[in-house]
Amino acid sequence: MLNRLAEIEKPGSKRVLYEHFAEVARALGSGHRLELLELLAQGERSVEELTELAGLAVANASQHLHHLRRAGLVTSRKEGRFVFYRLSDDAVVRLMGSLREVAERNYAEAARVVELYFRRRDALEPVSREELLRRKREGSVTVLDVRPAEEFAVGHIEGAINIPIKELERRLAEVGRGREVVAYCRGPYCVMSFEAVARLRERGFKVRRLVDGYPEWRLAGLPVSAGLAGGRGRRVVLPRATAKRRTK
Repeated sequence: MLNRLAEIEKPGSKRVLYEHFAEVARALGSGHRLELLELLAQGERSVEELTELAGLAVANASQHLHHLRRAGLVTSRKEGRFVFYRLSDDAVVRLMGSLREVAERNYAEAARVVELYFRRRDALEPVSREELLRRKREGSVTVLDVRPAEEFAVGHIEGAINIPIKELERRLAEVGRGREVVAYCRGPYCVMSFEAVARLRERGFKVRRLVDGYPEWRLAGLPVSAGLAGGRGRRVVLPRATAKRRTK
């Protein structure tokens, strides 16, 4: 036993392990791959869907997904002639959150973009998950999901209404003016929620953004539902420490 422990503790063994860690880090070394991971955090997607949403050529998207799969960040399955991808587990969402936090705090260029592009578009303090949960229970807020309908159907904050950003102008009457609106989408820097807030404020609505998006809400073990528009569907409450993505 002592000999085996000594073998494991050799400097070379640790170096090999760190090289494996570095392989995962290298797989994250592309803005396109991070965007693909954000899309997959909403639910399973085919290569064709990811290609369209990320604005990539099919060959380019497939190459990025190959790197992510080799690093164990995503898994895939084949159905007929289509290949579908999903995140390996919720640890990937946590990893992306940690990466974002480190970059915002310690990388000057990232902090500058956040300040110039995002915070200047919406200077109001976003709503925390805790505040939104409390206000939902009080019935004093309208929760607005501006993601595409198919993402909403896979999973959304319990009680949210779904008006995709492209349909917001013609469906304003569905929002209602009696309560403050809290808008959310795929994550903290999802442009759709910033656009929704700007458009609604221009029309006199009292509105703020959620501090992050649906994946973070679900990962925190807060109430989510799966189903179609209007928040209809089955209620799902996932344990905080063991939250797993549910499929249709």
